[in-house]
Amino acid sequence: MELSGAVALVTGGNGGLGQRICHALAREGVHVAVVYARSREQAEGVARDIAARHQVNAAAFGCDLTDAAAVATLVDDVVRRFGRLDILVNDAAYNISIPFPDLDAMTMEEWGKIMDINLTGPMRLMKAAAPVMKAQGRGRIVNIASVAGLGPSGSSIAYAVSKAGLIHLTRCMAVAMAPHTLVNCVAPGLLEGTRATANLRPELVEASASASLLKKPADKDDCAGMVVAMCRTETMTGQTVVIDSGRVFH
Repeated sequence: MELSGAVALVTGGNGGLGQRICHALAREGVHVAVVYARSREQAEGVARDIAARHQVNAAAFGCDLTDAAAVATLVDDVVRRFGRLDILVNDAAYNISIPFPDLDAMTMEEWGKIMDINLTGPMRLMKAAAPVMKAQGRGRIVNIASVAGLGPSGSSIAYAVSKAGLIHLTRCMAVAMAPHTLVNCVAPGLLEGTRATANLRPELVEASASASLLKKPADKDDCAGMVVAMCRTETMTGQTVVIDSGRVFH
């Protein structure tokens, strides 16, 4: 897909990886809706920086991804502001560090919150964006999962299961939205400088980096570059690409 002049909605666009994704798309001439949950000032700063650096249109939008009505309003507002919606990047996520054996700490409240944000939230957005992209005759969706979705690892059982669900949801939505909209997924390993990593126990961070073949964390710019490639592609859909310095092979 030709990216210059396209419009992207990026959830978690003010986060560590989200900002890299926004800038990577903007460098290709994509106009960007930076979606945030709470940090309005930070998101507005990101949008101003994107517009100044890359000479594209950018704006911040607040949204509670657990609220179906708010998600529908978000998509309407983005289309009203930019005139179209070509790209959806589901990067927003929530995690909390709970060791797998500590089932008492893995409360159903935490389980529900993680699932609602990490799995149901992207589904809400994809459903809301689907008719817009179909009417345009083109669309690209990229979900940001995790290597935790490919094996029993990560910050908690709920987080791992939510990301496994997102990977399979990518496949299912690729079927549902073909042929006009392509749906793919990036599964990063450990990333430094993100809110998700800040919530991990130190021993998990150390173990993740040392266990990789390259002995270092994954690179946020590599992940952002893969998002751009998945937006540009004409023939890849339903796929998950792992970027983790060589830990998980699938």
